[in-house]
Amino acid sequence: MISINSFEDYKKQYALSVQNPEQFWEDKANQFVWKKKWDKVLEWNFEEPDVKWFLGGKLNITENCLDRHLKERAHQTALIWEPNNPNEAVRKFTYKELHSEVCWFANVLKNNGAKKGDRICIYMPMVPELAIAVLACARIGAIHSVVFGGFSFNSLSDRIHDADCNLVITADGGFRGSKDIPLKSVVDEALKTCPTVKKVIVLERTKCNVTMLADRDVWWHDEIKKVSDKCEVEIMDAEDMLFILYTSGSTGKPKGVVHTCGGYMVYTAYTFENVFQYDATSLPLGGTKSGIFWCTADIGWITGHSYLVYGPLLAGATTLMFEGIPTYPDAGRFWKIIDKHSVNIFYTAPTAIRSLEAMGLDFVKPYKLNSLRVLGSVGEPINVEAWEWYYKNIGKENCPIVDTWWQTETGGIMISPIAGITVTKPGFATLPLPGVQPVLLDEHGNELLGNNVEGRLCMKFPWPGIIRTTYKNHARCKEAYFSTFKNYYFTGDGCRRDADGYYRITGRVDDVIKVSGHLLGTAEIENAINEHPDIVESAVVGFAHEIKGWGIYAYVIPDRERKDSDELKKEITATVNKFMGAIAKPDKIQIVSGLPKTRSGKIMRRILRKIAEGDINNLGDTSTLLDPAVVEEIVKGKV
Repeated sequence: MISINSFEDYKKQYALSVQNPEQFWEDKANQFVWKKKWDKVLEWNFEEPDVKWFLGGKLNITENCLDRHLKERAHQTALIWEPNNPNEAVRKFTYKELHSEVCWFANVLKNNGAKKGDRICIYMPMVPELAIAVLACARIGAIHSVVFGGFSFNSLSDRIHDADCNLVITADGGFRGSKDIPLKSVVDEALKTCPTVKKVIVLERTKCNVTMLADRDVWWHDEIKKVSDKCEVEIMDAEDMLFILYTSGSTGKPKGVVHTCGGYMVYTAYTFENVFQYDATSLPLGGTKSGIFWCTADIGWITGHSYLVYGPLLAGATTLMFEGIPTYPDAGRFWKIIDKHSVNIFYTAPTAIRSLEAMGLDFVKPYKLNSLRVLGSVGEPINVEAWEWYYKNIGKENCPIVDTWWQTETGGIMISPIAGITVTKPGFATLPLPGVQPVLLDEHGNELLGNNVEGRLCMKFPWPGIIRTTYKNHARCKEAYFSTFKNYYFTGDGCRRDADGYYRITGRVDDVIKVSGHLLGTAEIENAINEHPDIVESAVVGFAHEIKGWGIYAYVIPDRERKDSDELKKEITATVNKFMGAIAKPDKIQIVSGLPKTRSGKIMRRILRKIAEGDINNLGDTSTLLDPAVVEEIVKGKV
């Protein structure tokens, strides 16, 4: 589906996509297998909001990911799995083998009562069976809700409850670096409050001791023996739900972002092929000597959904999946894997780049990295220093870097260089893809025209991958994305458009922190901190962090003075780990006697952010606060 072959092509395609967007996207959609073509390309308004693409179209996304490739690519490698332990065997699946595995497990799901429209929670380590489970759900028309395997039982329970899941797919445990993760025991704890779940399918991975509940829990390997590898696809409407993926919001309760079958399929394939310039037709059939794409994201995040599973498989690519972490057994693991598998396209997060940069070049020098032709960055804006280190030491100044901006809610990449075509600029996501119509607005909703302007990043026209709703709560979708500025989708990000018309994302403008590329709601973290019996109230803000991009700074009010403040901080961290998982633990905790509040009780997070960042000479007018003296106390106690 590569349609952009030069910068002139880009400009022509972009103009076409603005002048006649329906024709533009219809051309892209025509390249897939549809059981029935659509009656109408698009209906939309951003008022309700109500967006529908390819109305009346019938399809199954897995037929396009797998079945349609079998004629020409049956023996081409579809998936390479690199285990956490470098001494464990690599696993590879051809398109034919992956098709069979998905059909087998789709039949297992049906045998265990799953059907079209059911919500199925997947809580697994990064093993091939996770991708297989995702695709098997889609094949039978069940809606998958993948929960990152690092979340706590409370976070898992919340997500199972919200989606009313009736089946959970998990594993006995998982390996992550030197740690063993006890996944099944977390599921057992979560399900104590989840009566809707009737079946749990358990993959054996770590062989740790687990409790199997009679009539509820079954082993993956036992269930596979009962079924065949023949499973016809369930025919889905283009606007049927494909998956729910939970992302943190500012209210403290995670929101289930809903993506649908047709539009998501078209958008992920289009963005994958064009941004990375991936042309499967140029690959040697049955081989993997070129065209190996590695996205390091966990499938528990949208990046893993779109650019580890769906996007590459829709394009007929070879996708690599890694179970472990970049520093195990040492900080050269990423580079070793690239050389081992001759990876051509490498897509990772600025957090990982910065952490590996900090480890020094001794971990890079042993590796050639000469198979690489494209580098990518995802999850947050990449700082200039990390960009230059990545370009020089990993890409050897020969690989373009695609610094991609997008969100869980957008489904796929929105603003990005196109590999080898766009002139890149460190720190800039550069230009919108054809089909994407961004605008910058001031705080009053007025469009900022021309270049050298800075405002709130919004979209004025839908694209096929746009969020359709938040599960069971459409009002929340409207409030979060469509109510701030009438008739616009508001991204929540600030943005600058420079003299060349290039876009640079400046960060979140709402109460959400992007930690290591993952959005975490401040309210959700505060709720977890407040579970500690000695904490009366807390306030959480983000601050610039050298490695993670943004860190978490927590201000906490205890119910009494404790002399062992260090011990209290450890207890707070443990509480957050328990209720949200380690990803949300605060980097800094400051014990305070009060918080800066207005007389109406609103916490002035602007002041807390400035203190966390060390910008204490620019706190603004504090005289209107209920207790201005508390600000001085917080400044003096800054950690």
